[in-house]
Amino acid sequence: MTKTELAYTGIYTNWAREAVLAEVEKQMKPSRFQHVLRVEACAIRLAEKYGASLEACSLAAILHDYAKEHDAQSLKAIVLSQGMDREMIGYGSEIMHGPVGAYYAETLFGITDEAILEAIRQHTIGGETMTLIGKVLFIADYIESGRTFKGVDEARRLAEISLEEAAYFKIEKTIIHLVKKELPIYPGTIYVYNSWIQRKVGKSE
Repeated sequence: MTKTELAYTGIYTNWAREAVLAEVEKQMKPSRFQHVLRVEACAIRLAEKYGASLEACSLAAILHDYAKEHDAQSLKAIVLSQGMDREMIGYGSEIMHGPVGAYYAETLFGITDEAILEAIRQHTIGGETMTLIGKVLFIADYIESGRTFKGVDEARRLAEISLEEAAYFKIEKTIIHLVKKELPIYPGTIYVYNSWIQRKVGKSE
């Protein structure tokens, strides 16, 4: 693979998709790769429904977990070398893999579309603000057909009505899940929740 061969040019051919998929598959277990394919399928469906770029949503979905199974030291090294939030390091791959994945999407695959990169960065905890592509990936990762957690049917129902409502649902349930498990919450997750709940309350007043 060379960066030139996989460069994102705005013309996403079948060949380019297969080349990206082949590189992604090398980075993860078969079960996670199947998850990636399901997220892509869900993202494309949501993109069609809400008028997002199919090409951009496909790319974001395929690359979103590129760094998920990288070892902690490798992730930490990228976080530090690229001046990312050092606080992520204490929360492991679950938090680091999104921003690090966006770094690889840009440096290895030549993705320059900031909306795609931001979607990959934000796909785990969301963002205080998110683009349409970002919301599509955020929700697709949550409701893809392999998900079976309690509440996924409600999340899927909301996704058919409003990406905003589905995104808030995911953000809220993530906070509740972490509190119930008595797990530490990455501050960025709290910032995102605060931003979304303030907008939600503001709309209802």
